[in-house]
Amino acid sequence: MPEMIAYCGLVCSHCPTFIATQKNDDVAREKTVALYTEKFGLNLKKEDINCDGCLSVEGRKLAFCRICEIRQCCLGKGLENCAFCESPCENLLKLHEVSPEAKASFEALRKKFPGQ
Repeated sequence: MPEMIAYCGLVCSHCPTFIATQKNDDVAREKTVALYTEKFGLNLKKEDINCDGCLSVEGRKLAFCRICEIRQCCLGKGLENCAFCESPCENLLKLHEVSPEAKASFEALRKKFPGQ
C-alpha cells in the first residue's frame, strides 16, 4: 500500500482506521474502537471505523477527519499539503506539539519540496 500523508503530516496509511477500512477487516475495526476508547475516550462503534484517508475527496472519513480545520484550510487554498503553505496556521502547530510523528513527516515533505 503506498504511503498517504495527510495535509497535516499524519501518515494516513499507518492509521489503524485507514488500514481496517482498506482491508475491510471488522476485527481490526473492533480493535481500533478499543484503542480510541482507551487512548482518547471516544465513544465509537465499529461502523464508525471507515476512512479512505485525508486526501480522498469523495471517500469515507472518520468523523473528526471530515471536520478537520487543517484539512478544510488546505482544500480551500487548493494546496496538496500544509507543507506547501507559506504560513502554517496555529491549528497545525498545536497538532505538531502533540504529534511528533506528524511534525516529522511534515518537515520531511518541506525539505523534499523546498520553495513549493
